[in-house]
Amino acid sequence: MENLRVLELYSGIGGMHYALTESGVAAKVVAAVDVNTTANEIYKHNFPNTPLLPKTIEGMTLDDFNKLSFDMILMSPPCQPFTRIGLQGDISDPRTKSFLYILDLLPRLIKLPRFILLENVKGFETSSARDSLVKTLKECGYNYQELMVSPTCLGMPNSRLRYFMIAKAPPGSFSFHTTSEIQEGFPHPADKVLLEPSSPISPSPTTTAYQEEDHKEDEGGILYKLERAQDAERKSSQNRDQSLRQIRVYLEDQGEGEMEQYLLPPKTLLRYALLMDIVRPTCRRSVCFTKGYGHYVEGTGSVLQSCMETDMEAAFRSPECLSDEEKLQQLSRLKLRYFSPREIANLMGFPKHFTIPKNISTKQQYRVLGNSLNVHVVARLIELLVS
Repeated sequence: MENLRVLELYSGIGGMHYALTESGVAAKVVAAVDVNTTANEIYKHNFPNTPLLPKTIEGMTLDDFNKLSFDMILMSPPCQPFTRIGLQGDISDPRTKSFLYILDLLPRLIKLPRFILLENVKGFETSSARDSLVKTLKECGYNYQELMVSPTCLGMPNSRLRYFMIAKAPPGSFSFHTTSEIQEGFPHPADKVLLEPSSPISPSPTTTAYQEEDHKEDEGGILYKLERAQDAERKSSQNRDQSLRQIRVYLEDQGEGEMEQYLLPPKTLLRYALLMDIVRPTCRRSVCFTKGYGHYVEGTGSVLQSCMETDMEAAFRSPECLSDEEKLQQLSRLKLRYFSPREIANLMGFPKHFTIPKNISTKQQYRVLGNSLNVHVVARLIELLVS
């Protein structure tokens, strides 16, 4: 088979491109499109030979798209209109405009792309934008499958539950049984169907699988660190799961002094220590890293306990009885720090040769990584899509 010509929309820092390479599919990215200047600088740094168009998608005409003569579209449209913590503006959010433009152009292309892969946040599956996507794919005759997949499915100790749509143009069909329901995890090949296959999940916020990153409970007593018994047990259970690798596999092998720049400042420790998701190198879990990591604390990603000799429970004992100075002294023994941008890139499956220009600030690095995707997950889906 000749090399597939791939169009990478919302290319960001190149996660889709790396996934395409990792998949082993014979392909070439004929153009990448993004308007984020920081992301584009990083993309160009790592893929200097790929044509990068720093323009809005709406600024490209139907003729521009046809000239690229692509066989595959890889895209990760802006997620802000669909996130649970945002306004959930959906199709009324201006940031959805470019995606709707793509859906409008798709049926009018001279040649339908044979393959389409889309990634977005949990929440997209219940949006009007998703309904428009499905409607367009059906009208164009595509076979498609919707999925919700987290890197934990691949043994990676990081929860990043995401919505995926993979679609094949007619007469293409998949090597696995498709369903109109959203599937949880990777599908099983058609010739290896289990006697009791994993059941499909409907787009309901109450489904257990959907609560991987949304695990607040209303029952049970509060433990130290403002955790409820159910939360503590869930984390303990994840750390006992031998199918997941330990976090230390993904950490930088650097001296303690070089990592001091990532230590949490005293003000942050005093104000937010009770809200942090704290993990150790031996843990087999971490929460989703977002673009606010390093700037905001709650809900943006886990922090690492660097000093293993200090007992965490002891460090959080009776904080209400201590002065700020005593609290700080107690908490500082844990040596809590942020994961470095390189470590987050490791947890998101970026290869070792992925690098970020030195002029990009740490805050900007966290921001673009938080907006990216898990390379290994997408690589696996590309394999399923093309096989």
